[in-house]
Amino acid sequence: MTTIKVENEAEIIKKLSSYIEKISNDAITNRGKFYVGLSGGSVIKYLCESLPKISTNWSKWVLAFCDERVVPEDSEDSTFGVYCRQLLPKVPLERSQFISIKQGVSADEAAQDYTEQLKLAFNSSDFKFDLLLLGMGPDGHTCSLFPDHKLLEETALMVAPITDSPKPPPERITLTYPVINNARNCIFAVCGSGKSEIIKRIFKDKENLPAARVKPINGSVYWILDSAAASYL
Repeated sequence: MTTIKVENEAEIIKKLSSYIEKISNDAITNRGKFYVGLSGGSVIKYLCESLPKISTNWSKWVLAFCDERVVPEDSEDSTFGVYCRQLLPKVPLERSQFISIKQGVSADEAAQDYTEQLKLAFNSSDFKFDLLLLGMGPDGHTCSLFPDHKLLEETALMVAPITDSPKPPPERITLTYPVINNARNCIFAVCGSGKSEIIKRIFKDKENLPAARVKPINGSVYWILDSAAASYL
């Protein structure tokens, strides 16, 4: 685990740009494509500001979601919908490069379909993302993996449905730890004093919260923290 402390949100975005540019170009050079998993929340804001600044072969990007709400794409709760509205006008990506959930189905069917889409994208049942861009909630959740939830122990499903999310909307799909911890790189970008207590619980108190369980087996995890989030460290 690598911890990078910076002064403020602008420095987080600058550091994030640097890491994404390097990881994407290394993946494209070495394997021909760049497989990246996106998250919602504050990650969207950081990426909408950082991605337009990087130099990369955008046509080689394959974009999926670390989790997604089972809602229509035009809903404000759709992570894919937000990226379409806020990111696509700024970078030369196509909608077709995003792997999005099937519309108008249950969480179970959406998770099954998403698994099949990933199999096609990776041409394999071994989903090895080059980079997962992860968020963390004030309760320590990441993706749609929440504290004390049974999905924390899921090992059979690579993409799992959740119908009782403690954070609305309740129906979602999420990558599980077998996929998350199979990634080559995972990055958390955490900003603000509102996250300082949960950072303390993860880093100092060593609580086994969902975000703390992100430990790639043969990869790296980076925590980019601003001074407010890192104030307890």
